[in-house]
Amino acid sequence: MIYLYLDESGDLGFDFVNKKPSKYFTVCIILIKNQSDKKIIDRAVKRTLRNKLNPTSKSKRYVEELKAISTNLQIKKYFYNQIKDVDFEIYSMSLNKIRVFQELVDNKPRVYNWIARLLLERVNLDQSKVRISFTIDKSKSVQGIKEFNSYIRSHLESEINPKVPLDIYHKDSKEIKCLQAVDLFAWGIRRKYENRDSSWLNNYKNKVKFDGVYLP
Repeated sequence: MIYLYLDESGDLGFDFVNKKPSKYFTVCIILIKNQSDKKIIDRAVKRTLRNKLNPTSKSKRYVEELKAISTNLQIKKYFYNQIKDVDFEIYSMSLNKIRVFQELVDNKPRVYNWIARLLLERVNLDQSKVRISFTIDKSKSVQGIKEFNSYIRSHLESEINPKVPLDIYHKDSKEIKCLQAVDLFAWGIRRKYENRDSSWLNNYKNKVKFDGVYLP
């Protein structure tokens, strides 16, 4: 069984005149090959929250979730040092939003689903001969979840052995520690394009199996 976790960094705003949206929208997936490695990553997130963000000396403040945007580089490194020897893979696809076609600008759910599908096509799903568990950070409506699941399944039929079940879950990242790990990695990859800053990405770049930029 393999575990896939998907999260994104950036936003899907396209008004570059009146607002300040991100220039890039990055979708990131981590692939974990067994339950033991998944548990190691889970524990690393919990330990980082406990030791670095919720120490007893700061009992008045409680941080529920490990988020890249509010976590300094030192804490990110503390987290990664706990999992650097774990066998997992990172895949990402970044969209250059300035070049997106107008018909996509007007349909943000379609853009999200489309980028997620493009990325999944790059993931080596043949690594599982038993089952694939795919968890996405929950951000969609009930209808949006149905459309996403249907779209992804229809495009992956030729990629996955029909004997291998694909389970798709939409979960709150506060509950799923591996989604918090993806948030950290996605932020680092987008920051490379958005800010020309790879200081965090350089720590885990050996885990990145695919890092693509889509230019419509």
